[in-house]
Amino acid sequence: MSDTPLAAIVSKENGQEAIAALRDEGIYDDSRKLREAGDGALALPVSAPPDETEVHEVIRQSDPESRTRGLDDLLAARGWNDEEIARAPKSWAVIGTVILADFEGCPREEEVGEALLSLHGGADTVIAREGISGEHREPSVRVVAGAGDTETVHKEHGTKYAMDLARVMFSSGNKRERARMGEIVEKGERVFDMFAGIGYFTLPMARAGAHVTAVERNPVAFQYLLENAVLNGVAERIDAYRADCREIETEADRIVMGYYDASEPRSESEGYEYLDSALRALRDGGVLHMHEATPEAELWERPVSRLREAAANAGREIELLDRRRVKSHSEGVSHIVIDARIKRP
Repeated sequence: MSDTPLAAIVSKENGQEAIAALRDEGIYDDSRKLREAGDGALALPVSAPPDETEVHEVIRQSDPESRTRGLDDLLAARGWNDEEIARAPKSWAVIGTVILADFEGCPREEEVGEALLSLHGGADTVIAREGISGEHREPSVRVVAGAGDTETVHKEHGTKYAMDLARVMFSSGNKRERARMGEIVEKGERVFDMFAGIGYFTLPMARAGAHVTAVERNPVAFQYLLENAVLNGVAERIDAYRADCREIETEADRIVMGYYDASEPRSESEGYEYLDSALRALRDGGVLHMHEATPEAELWERPVSRLREAAANAGREIELLDRRRVKSHSEGVSHIVIDARIKRP
């Protein structure tokens, strides 16, 4: 009996989040199918009891159901040859009930989409991402398979994000950074999120007890920011403004600059447009989290020198607290974050 496979019981509502968390723990068993476990519950196959993922209970499955492992095997079962399989997506993101993937050069996209839906039982739509454009960095996508509903609610680390993936961006690669902001902020802190989007960093910080001034120009993202504040029960801790963050007058203990290009200088002699605004709003001894898309050849000199110069122009100095890669941005370019305490000499 001790060799009988295990399954973790979770609610359907938390199914995708639980699967992601179990994968992070390295115990999700892809060789077996997930199954329904009564009204509103799922039995997720696991190789060991979870240490970190919250589940209702862990049971033993006397009649586990095996499944084909991976997209390649599913496509091979549909008659795809090796050359065709090599052109299929190698990675994808499951965001709520939507699967987001790159299909460039992929043959028979609908078959791939159907195979992805069979791999991820909680998803109902597959979309192809085709780039970001415009002043508000709007995504271009198209439906490949499934119900065609691009609006969803994604849950990670307890935070709920409502969004329409055809209208706003959401990067699964930033998951750890979003969770981290909720972990390091202190209850009662005043935070200025200069590029809030739908609440990527604002929501976990507000859930942790911070009071966040959240600013977003994109009208669609702003509406989801308001909706998500209510959805997560933190509307009273978020002051949301649809505006240019440079025009907001506030004072903060912590500032998040989550826009890649926010550290760009106006010119060699005219300072830094967004950094200067951030430094004016940051209290003495406050912490700044500056995101940047940095060429590998300029790590870490470029972002640190920009921040140091902007601080010096404001009569302040920096104490570096941390620096880290979040993910790959593009070939030879990394999405990085610099954490620094800004203080007066």
